[in-house]
Amino acid sequence: MDTTRKASKTWDQEYDSLVLPLLEDDVPCYILYRLDSNNNQGCEWIFLAWSPDTSSVRHKMLYAATRATLKKEFGGGHIKDEMFGTSKDEVTLIGYRKYLTLKAAPLPLTAAEEELRKIKLHEVQTDISVDTKQQTLQGVAFPVHKDAVAALERFRDKRINYVQLEVDAEHELIRLCNTEPTEVKDLPLRIPKESARYHFFLYKHSHEGDYLQSTVFIYSMPGYNCSIRERMLYSSCKNPLVDMVENDLQLEIEKKLEIDDGDELTGDFLYEEVHPKQHAHKQAFAKPKGPGKRGGRRITRPPAEEQD
Repeated sequence: MDTTRKASKTWDQEYDSLVLPLLEDDVPCYILYRLDSNNNQGCEWIFLAWSPDTSSVRHKMLYAATRATLKKEFGGGHIKDEMFGTSKDEVTLIGYRKYLTLKAAPLPLTAAEEELRKIKLHEVQTDISVDTKQQTLQGVAFPVHKDAVAALERFRDKRINYVQLEVDAEHELIRLCNTEPTEVKDLPLRIPKESARYHFFLYKHSHEGDYLQSTVFIYSMPGYNCSIRERMLYSSCKNPLVDMVENDLQLEIEKKLEIDDGDELTGDFLYEEVHPKQHAHKQAFAKPKGPGKRGGRRITRPPAEEQD
């Protein structure tokens, strides 16, 4: 059946009255419905492929096989939307608008994509170096308690040489924990075995004949003795804390360290970290020796003139 009808109103006002009477309960068909346009060259169409469940398998196969050909002959560039329906509810004006809503919505994620999305939302990097500038768990940067700020200011002014800070998860603060005078030999004793901490240490030493006082920031995380939540909090608050100390308090940090055991903090270790070797000795290339003797000397035939 070939039918052509013309709407006298806007396309959506007469959509149902023009389209639905063309649908037969057991016979597939194609319907091209034109949308409003100011000119014939730029008009757009809706392509409806009607294939009711009650139609015969032969009819369904025939229409499925000719669908692409019809679109090509008509001109796919003029087709704005394409709908496939097996019940009249799917091809009514309401059904068409539901189709547009679903078309505009993002594609559904696979199970693997959804899992990856959740991981990214909750991703927290707990094993990165303290030298990195990448933020972790944005928005969980706890404020620093006023007592801790005052201690850091005294440290900056070299009135004390050690400050230890801890994360108070319950009150969402970074609090002062310890300001005892500390020498290099005492430093390993300041590192807790069961919980994480932030440490600011004024490393006094001599280098190439000069007396130096270098500020060292130490982030101690005792392996996996800490809970995952504690690891997450300390990792997320670390960079904002360092930024605040360097930018707001104008405290220059010469070296940032991350350790899991206080026994690492020996004098030699600190010196090598603060003053790393710039030029390691490079061994000169040794030319390999030539092959040894390859056996006895061969007997060769003398020139012809020697045989005469």
